[in-house]
Amino acid sequence: MKNNYTKMIAVNALVAALYVVLTMPFGVITTSSGFQFRPAEALTILPALMPYTVIGLTIGCAISNLVSAFGIADIILGSLTTLVAAFLTSKIKNPFVAAIPPVVLNAAFLPLIWMIAASDIAYWVNAGSLLLTQGVVIFGLGIPLYYIFKKYVLPQVNIPSIVNKGEKQKTEESSQNG
Repeated sequence: MKNNYTKMIAVNALVAALYVVLTMPFGVITTSSGFQFRPAEALTILPALMPYTVIGLTIGCAISNLVSAFGIADIILGSLTTLVAAFLTSKIKNPFVAAIPPVVLNAAFLPLIWMIAASDIAYWVNAGSLLLTQGVVIFGLGIPLYYIFKKYVLPQVNIPSIVNKGEKQKTEESSQNG
């Protein structure tokens, strides 16, 4: 059991590092209003498969937001938005449905944070833009990432997940009935 905690910490550190690495090279387009494109958001689907990655995503987002033009408001409130979205995602088993919380919450709340931090008044433009870019990243990159992690990464990490528990229960039930 202790080994699982160590693995979970390592996976969270890796997820946080990946989030930062997939954000920083893209510079201003990952931390600005109007048009924000953040490839690291594809990772926000991972809690549907590995619920323990909620913390790694939140930490990665907070570190990435350190360079945001919206300062402390984006660091705290933007990361809090990621935390809530990741938590909700962790409660949903279907990856297509699990992709919805990060898309919707970021589109709804980030423009509000930008209004607080920088008097950015283009709420609906920013919300629409985020809905589009988040949707493209999470559904276009995140869903394939989910299936790649499910097939190749999760068996290597060997930490119980919601998906594995469900499949294990089905296997046990069929072996008991057969």
